[in-house]
Amino acid sequence: MQLNFRTAGFVGRLPEKKKERKNSMYCVKNIKNDLYWVGGTDRRLALFENVYPIPRGVSYNAYLILDEKTVLLDTVDYSVSQQLFENIAHVLNGRHLDYMIVNHMEPDHCGTIGALVSRYPDIRIVCNSKIAGMMKQFFDFDVDSMVQIVEEGDTFSTGRHTFAFAAAPMVHWPEVMVTYDATDKTLFSADAFGTFGAMNGNLYADEVNFERDWLDDARRYYTNIVGKYGPQAQAVLKKAGGLDIEMICPLHGPIWRENLGWFIDKYDKWSSYTPEDQAVMIAYGSVYGHTENLANVLAGKLADLGVKDVRMYDVSATHPSYILAEAFRCSHLVFASITYNGGIFTNMEHLLLELKAHNLQNRTVALMENGSWAPVAGKKMKEIFDSMKNIRLLDETVTIKSSLKEEQMAQVDALARAIVESM
Repeated sequence: MQLNFRTAGFVGRLPEKKKERKNSMYCVKNIKNDLYWVGGTDRRLALFENVYPIPRGVSYNAYLILDEKTVLLDTVDYSVSQQLFENIAHVLNGRHLDYMIVNHMEPDHCGTIGALVSRYPDIRIVCNSKIAGMMKQFFDFDVDSMVQIVEEGDTFSTGRHTFAFAAAPMVHWPEVMVTYDATDKTLFSADAFGTFGAMNGNLYADEVNFERDWLDDARRYYTNIVGKYGPQAQAVLKKAGGLDIEMICPLHGPIWRENLGWFIDKYDKWSSYTPEDQAVMIAYGSVYGHTENLANVLAGKLADLGVKDVRMYDVSATHPSYILAEAFRCSHLVFASITYNGGIFTNMEHLLLELKAHNLQNRTVALMENGSWAPVAGKKMKEIFDSMKNIRLLDETVTIKSSLKEEQMAQVDALARAIVESM
């Protein structure tokens, strides 16, 4: 029977008692056998680490295995925590969450650990000692009573699955480890082999045109996030080389199950500072267009000499993360700057210091400068490159005052020829 009620001119009915029903907001993927993707995607975040533009968003990957014991591999950023919890609850389907393996303590992956522990207070946390130490810095729960410490070479079984662990320091935090599932030959690679970009239903790299739509984001992710730590990334690649890997599950971006060697080769080049392509990138800093014109003239002369696909960047219009990634790709780099406040143009100086901070090396570099009364940008830029490793500076620096004159065309021609001859 429904009861009518009347208050202050409002007429209505007492609400019926709602039936309890299972939440159906889950979004999961069955990857292989008893392995599930339970992560989330953020298309609203504008800046990754509050630094790097991510116009295509980003994914946060977490993985759940339904073995004799259930195990979660990493969590997600707090922004998508609700999605994670709904995904876990759906996959568990009433089962208890027994273990969580933590590979990396950066908050975009560990941010949900505290809330997860409150939901599953009996969970055991598998991690190395450095991760446990960082966990105490981020959270207030009794870490020591919940962690099971593992170190490189240790194994851990959940029934059908046997996991092994390897340290991956500075790829890209000092505590990082990677986890290898020897049963299904799967590498849970933490931030290694990750990329910017939100996933759009297709979970695997072979389901998308990765080279066309994802490679630039993958390169920009690696070079800006990990690029400084090439030797450490090389060490991880050597460890991975000794494993029989059929699938790579990173913490960002698509999962790799086909053509793994192609992507590993990219990582090998990036981490060894080997140019990906014999190509020319020109970055210029210009206020009133005269230095930009100088850069355009050089680009045209390079094209006349047969150089294809020259890339040009205005350092004031393009975020340095994109130019840094291109510098890792290209073998030959040209920098053209006005003299500004008795030094290098501000945005150009920022870019060059970024290249130095990320340990870029093994490149051929050419310089061009402009200064209406006292051009010194070339000298200042040279000082930066002289302090970097394995940089070949071409001698043919072009100097103009205010604007390019006809009698200076020979200098630009000479620089173009020097670049081509060095390729």
